[in-house]
Amino acid sequence: MRKVEVFGPGCKRCQATADLLAERAEALGVAVEITKVTDYTAIAKAGVAATPGIAIDGKLVHAGGLPEASAVDSWLRG
Repeated sequence: MRKVEVFGPGCKRCQATADLLAERAEALGVAVEITKVTDYTAIAKAGVAATPGIAIDGKLVHAGGLPEASAVDSWLRG
């Protein structure tokens, strides 16, 4: 199971990012556990300068804006 964290204040973009991650994981048959991190201190500590940010298995892979589906597929396949 891949551990996915979505960093952001809980805005519409952050929710759309979490939804995209869940949708792509299901399409690829990849088991994921998605956690939303909304604490500003935790977001900064993770190195996220712009939200939404995405970490997969503890590695920051994206920050700022909604990612492309093809990029998400690549990250989830790992």
